[in-house]
Amino acid sequence: MFRIFALSSLLSLLLITCSTPAPSEAPRRPNILMVMCDDLGWGDVGFNGNTQIKTPNLDSLAGQGIILNRFYAASAVCSPTRASVLTGRNPFRMGIYHANTGHLPPQEVTLPEILKTVGYATGHFGKWHLGTLTRMIEDANRGRPRDSTHYAIPTTNGYDTYFCSESKTPTWDPMIKPRFFNKEKGESLRYGWAAVSADTLKVESYGTFYWKGTEEIELRNIDGDDSRVIMDRVLPFVDQAVAKDQPFFSTIWFHTPHLPLVTSAKYRAMYANLSHRKQLLYGSITAMDEQVGRLWQHLEELGVADNTMLWFCSDNGPEIDTPGSAGPFRERKRSLYEGGVRVPAFVVWPRGIATSNPSDLAMSTSDYLPTVLDLLDLESPLDRRPLDGISVRSQLEQGGTQRGSAIGFLIRKKRSWVTDRYKLISNDDGASYEIYDLLDDPSESRELSDSLAKLKLELQGELAEWISSCARSDAGEDY
Repeated sequence: MFRIFALSSLLSLLLITCSTPAPSEAPRRPNILMVMCDDLGWGDVGFNGNTQIKTPNLDSLAGQGIILNRFYAASAVCSPTRASVLTGRNPFRMGIYHANTGHLPPQEVTLPEILKTVGYATGHFGKWHLGTLTRMIEDANRGRPRDSTHYAIPTTNGYDTYFCSESKTPTWDPMIKPRFFNKEKGESLRYGWAAVSADTLKVESYGTFYWKGTEEIELRNIDGDDSRVIMDRVLPFVDQAVAKDQPFFSTIWFHTPHLPLVTSAKYRAMYANLSHRKQLLYGSITAMDEQVGRLWQHLEELGVADNTMLWFCSDNGPEIDTPGSAGPFRERKRSLYEGGVRVPAFVVWPRGIATSNPSDLAMSTSDYLPTVLDLLDLESPLDRRPLDGISVRSQLEQGGTQRGSAIGFLIRKKRSWVTDRYKLISNDDGASYEIYDLLDDPSESRELSDSLAKLKLELQGELAEWISSCARSDAGEDY
């Protein structure tokens, strides 16, 4: 069955290539960058109203594009959301139910695979978290010698090149175990808050590596700010593509501001009047923001910024017990209430999408793939399998706020079904449901089961049907 599917997928990709004019016969396709932060809350950026955290570069780019007020990560944790970005499908369809669970199956057709067929250079940088990166040594959360159970590196999923870690790293000196606060200073040790890097102590490995090729570890230029370490690899990738007059696609997945948080005195000093925990969180976010600004300035210097499409978002809401902010929304990471899945986001493409700030369109990370293919006027090779994302091209271009289809969420036993206006959400064990009007009550403070009993039953039926579809996919029926 796998061989049959693989052949049909290859034929579909070849049809795209054959039916698409050569670059010399058509307008130059846009470069595409998908930037994602880790655990950045909806309220942790200036363009969503934060007045303390300095994010001038993100704010400037968001102001040039479309701020996506109602943008959802596909899950309330990291790995599943990342799978949705590359496939346009809910991660429950492919066995990625939670963080450190499953891996990106080779049978999935990914966005970089499709874009390679029409001439794009493809590169992944930063966090991966869609499988292990080695079969030779112990690495990060799941890499073990002689274990290929979840081995899935970027180059087997459509990327020409990569520089990434399997999972989290410290946000400063990413390969070094941080020095932690002690409880006498009143700081939380629960998640590993870090005061400074271990440069004045005995240096211990954090237990993870940056990988740049098959069983190839990067040992150079891996100290200091982690966002800068990542960006130092992105810029040469861009340079090489531009030198070849080749459009490029890249996923740039920062670890910031995932714990453990570490940053330098320079960035802590920017928030000297705040608590040390806020200095660490806010400082790491500002350091990351500088690297996004550095990237865009580099694109401008190369003369390609105008035709570069940059998408920005977070993979889920802010971590529990941190100063991160979900804004006005309820709960945080790991929750399917709005604060766990509604994340900061924008898209900017100066040549292709007119500024229209902000947009209240409900959009998900699963919408990336179909929307990008539509913007590029490419036919999707995925018509024979269920996609959970839809193209929102017309809404972005015309300012529409209705997507017309619901967005489903699953994490452990929790599930949710979000329409243009209403939200059905289960309790933690999935046994009972609540319903909210997100347009009138985005903070989910007024439960409406009594007044919306009929609608609630209708949405429960739609959700059950969708969950059954995901289960069939997870059983391999799509392949």
